[in-house]
Order: sequence, then structure tokens, then C-alpha cells
Amino acid sequence: MLRLHDTALGRVTEVIPRDPGRLSIYVCGPTVYDVPHLGHGRAVLVYDVLRRYLEWSGVQVRHVSNVTDIDDKIISKAAEEGRSTQEVAAQYEAVWWEATDALGVSRPTESPRATEYLETMVTLISQLVERGAAYQTGDGVYLAVEAVEGYGLLAGQPLSELRAGERVEVGGEKRSAGDFALWKSAKQGEPSWASPWGLGRPGWHTECVAMSLDLLGEDFDLHAGGLDLKFPHHENERAQAVVLGRPFARHWMHHAFVEMAGQKMSKSLGNFTSLTDLLARHDGRAYRLLTLQSHYRSPMEVTPRTMAQAEEALARLDSLARRFELGPGNRAPATVGPGGGGVGVPDPDCAQSRSAFCSAMDCDLDTPAALRVVFDLSRRANGAADAGDQETGRRLALVAVQLAGALGLELGQSGADIDPGSADLMSRRDEARRQGDYGLADALRAELADRGWLVEDGPDGTRLARRKQP
Repeated sequence: MLRLHDTALGRVTEVIPRDPGRLSIYVCGPTVYDVPHLGHGRAVLVYDVLRRYLEWSGVQVRHVSNVTDIDDKIISKAAEEGRSTQEVAAQYEAVWWEATDALGVSRPTESPRATEYLETMVTLISQLVERGAAYQTGDGVYLAVEAVEGYGLLAGQPLSELRAGERVEVGGEKRSAGDFALWKSAKQGEPSWASPWGLGRPGWHTECVAMSLDLLGEDFDLHAGGLDLKFPHHENERAQAVVLGRPFARHWMHHAFVEMAGQKMSKSLGNFTSLTDLLARHDGRAYRLLTLQSHYRSPMEVTPRTMAQAEEALARLDSLARRFELGPGNRAPATVGPGGGGVGVPDPDCAQSRSAFCSAMDCDLDTPAALRVVFDLSRRANGAADAGDQETGRRLALVAVQLAGALGLELGQSGADIDPGSADLMSRRDEARRQGDYGLADALRAELADRGWLVEDGPDGTRLARRKQP
């Protein structure tokens, strides 16, 4: 049984799905006004790993993640560049999908855009106004947080404490600093849509409520996103559903930040590093591996050193898969084979490893512990083969590859065809090793490395795998 840390409860709890054998997940998606940074990469990877593990375990997952294609930041970007908001949003949405594809992330079941849900949002806001929980001012429509029972649940503070900490002076017609915009009145030159309150556009906090309830239905299983969304964004989503009397998310899941020198990585802080730049220099699977090495609720720092270490670890796993001629086609679901992970041959060691892997993943998505199982299998597989027991080695390696596949790590990739010059160097190196000229063999290894290859020594000679260059 999957157990996750529920932000609303403040503890790890069993995730009991609304519909047996199925899980509905809503993840807050990108605001498409710029290229994604490394924090965005971690976000999509965390929930991709969760989804892949569940599907590998036999659970049917419906994963919805929105695209915010109208927002203050998009409007500002369009004004700076003299373009329409539609052009800006279309450009950066395409960049987003290109980057997440390069990470090997499965696309959501549905990816609704905010502009596709304007009518639904207007209806939702009208209902909030009718219930007396929202009020109109000269610059839009606001939700009065004092009308929301239990407001502050996700922040872990009651409304009285939240108000005690307010530092913002209330101005204009807004009744309280905590009240938030449901509808923003149009400003000159900005895109706008018709509503009962005049031309304008919806507030950010309303779009996810409308989309999640429409696509996943009431009482859906899991709402997820970064810690920065916990309050006020997710709290304000929840508030609207509470006022409407509509059961919202059963569970709330939040992941920690990518940090640089102890600070959250973000564009507003100026310490933003582009995900597209990282993917131009490194294998996307290495960033996935680095993400897996940190628990999702712990901060994660990305440096050249940690990326190099992740690439080296990935190379070891790729080498294992190639040694036993295994690859993505050998991935199997958790339910296949009594030997564990689809091996199909009863083997207590494999069954124990598979059980340890599943226990780690079911215990609040403990990916570091799950990875240790994979690397332990890899070590044992190579050890068995080195000792001459190829059959045991292959059996252990197959389980390692399948468990890695459950995390979205597809192993055994070489990355590129070997060019004639590199093939010649590889052949000369093999001959040098056969002649016992290890000095020349080392020099040829260095030359191959300079050409961007990871060099491995296998029983059949030199093997090459492509390393991306910085």
C-alpha cells in the first residue's frame, strides 16, 4: 500500500484511492513565459517517477497537469518583446514539452490550458459571489478568506495567526490582505474576456480548481506541486472548493526545492539555471538519477560535481545492461514472475530485492533506498559473472534493469553510432591490450574520452557509450 506525506495531515498516511485500482493526480503545471529551470525539471521528474511506479505496480493513473497560458508574467514578456501573449505562450509551451520529453517524462493524460477553461471559471466565480463568499471591487472580484471554514490548513496555521503575520497594508476596496483575486479587471492593452463583472481575466488560483474538478471529478486522490505552491496557491484553490461544498483533493503532496548555495532556485531570485542548458550538456537520464538520489521532500543541489557523479553512476548501470544484452525491452511489471520483477524463475534473492524496492517506494516514495537496491543488484550481477556464473549474473541484472525501468531509467543506451575514427581507436586499443601494451591502451582510452566516449572494458573487448559534452 502506497504511503505518502500528506501536507494537510502533516504526516505520512496510506493513500486509499477513490476508485480501487486507479489513482487520479493533479499536478500544477508551467506558466509558459520563459524556458524552464532545474526546479521545474525536478518537479516533473518527481511525479513522473510516482506515476511510473504506480503503473508498473498495476495501478491505472490519470494524470492531469495544466498549462497557464495567460498570466501577468506572460503579459509583461509580450509587452517587452512587442508580441502577442498567444505567441509568447505558444513558444514557451513548445520549449516546455521539448525539455520534458528530453528528460524522458511521460506526458500527462491531459494538459488543459487556462484559456480553454474561461467559461468554466466564470461560472465558478459566479457561484462564489452568489454564496456571499466573494465580492466585487473596482479592480476585480475577490474571495473573502474569512468566509472559508478551516482556512490555513495547508499552511498549518489558522486564519488568526496568518493575519497576525500579515505585513501588507490593505488598500482600495479590498477588505483583507489575505483576500485573493478571482477575477482581474482589464487594463488597457491587456488581453481580456467578457464576464458579469466586465472585461478581464481570471486569477491564477481559480484555474486549477476548475480544471481538476472538471477532469478528475470531486474527491480526486492527489493534488501535488512544489513547496512554494502550498501557501497561498494551493490553500486558495482548496478554499474555493470548500465554499462551494465540493469535495476536493483527498491528499496533498509537496516536493522540496532545487537549491543553489542554500537558496531556492528561481527566476525571481536571479539564481535560475536553465533546464534546456543542462540537457544540452548532459544525458537527461543523469538528471533523473540525481533527482532519485534525493528524497522528494529534501532540498536538492545541482552542481557540476553532482552531475558528473550521476553520469558515472548511470554509465555503470548502462554497462551492466549492455554486458548482459538487456535494455528497455526487458522492462516488466511488478506482478510478472515469481522470481521478482518479471524474472519468471523462483529466486529468493531476487524476490527479496524486489520486495525491498517496493517497500522503499511505498514508504513515502523513498527513491534513495530504492536506488540502493538497484545498485546492489548491479554489483552482485557483475560479481557473479566475473566469477563465471553467467546465469545468476544475468538473472540479477534483469531484475536491476526492470526495477530501474520502474523509476523511468531506461538502461543500455549507447547514445550514438560509433564513427569510423573512434572505431579504429577502439580496435587498436583492443589489440594493445591483447599484446599487453597497457600504456598504449591507456593512451587510446584517453583519446577516446577526448572524443566524448565513456570507455568500458568488457569480456568481448572495448565498449563505448556517448557522453554529452559541456
